[in-house]
Amino acid sequence: MTGPPLLERYRDLLARDGEAFPISLGEGGTPLIHARRLGAEFGLERLHLKFEGPNPTGSFKDRGMVLAVNRAVGEGARAVVCASTGNTSASAAAYSAPAGLPCHVILPAGKVARGKLAQALAAGAQLIMVDGNFDAALAAVRRLGEEGVAVVVNSINPDRLTGQQTAAFEVVDDLGDAPDALALPVGNAGNITAYWRGFHRYADAGRTPGGKLPRMLGFQAEGAAPIVRNEPVESPETVATAIRIGNPASWAGAVAARDESGGVIETVTDDEIIEVQRMIVRLEGVFCEPASAAGVAGVRRLASEGRIGPHEVVVCVLTGHGLKDPDAVQAEEGSLTPIPADLDSIRKAMGL
Repeated sequence: MTGPPLLERYRDLLARDGEAFPISLGEGGTPLIHARRLGAEFGLERLHLKFEGPNPTGSFKDRGMVLAVNRAVGEGARAVVCASTGNTSASAAAYSAPAGLPCHVILPAGKVARGKLAQALAAGAQLIMVDGNFDAALAAVRRLGEEGVAVVVNSINPDRLTGQQTAAFEVVDDLGDAPDALALPVGNAGNITAYWRGFHRYADAGRTPGGKLPRMLGFQAEGAAPIVRNEPVESPETVATAIRIGNPASWAGAVAARDESGGVIETVTDDEIIEVQRMIVRLEGVFCEPASAAGVAGVRRLASEGRIGPHEVVVCVLTGHGLKDPDAVQAEEGSLTPIPADLDSIRKAMGL
């Protein structure tokens, strides 16, 4: 991106007195795409996709991580640590590298997408896999933070959520106003919390015309829906690895965002998630990871039920790039059968 780094661009809303932000990987400034073809399928004229895939490590996590790591450096941290299903580990490892900080990642066994794991390994993070789910990994990380072993850079760190508010600022900047509704997936629930706070902060600063605030629409996978069920899920399961979380750290913030905005937090099925992930890329050319599609799948359902009006401005947050978690799509490769390399055979296969 061009222009000042993200934290400098919104320094007046983010920085402490005299605070320096020496570390940046060019995060933020992600596109807001008017999804005309997808919107037509849903009966929505003004559907937009806030695509966070172009961030340095391919997900929205970089917005909060850049602030968390800058502050860790400023406070003399010796190391950082996080629990992660993938995206947080990739981001923490990347931002720790220019900071010169060791990065330790506690992973739930068998629950991390390979693309995300590769990023963390490549950036030099120390990976420790535990026999348990994300919630067990986060419990251990909390204890390490309390003991002062390392700075925790999960979303329980308030700097993470403060940095993630910048996405809401950008949505208002790009639209010229807040949308009528903003939809996004809900896993650990930090992002829906951060967006709601960000819209509030921008309105309070006089940067949103008329102080408008959107309805917040959050969607959990059916097999990992603790907020919808109103109780933790001991063994969450979903194809959307980024939201496979049974006891969200920002549960209270998500409920506040829902209730204060007049929004909803509901579930979508894995089948809906995969179907809509494919619709997004085939109609709009935007390849997002499965978790990202959860919010769009939810909007499709609400629109079909008349709970979103056809003329409303709706923004769906695509939280990460599809290459972060490509396994579901790659499964289709197995159905390909080689044909002869001559032109006639190729024309026939093309249907020409």
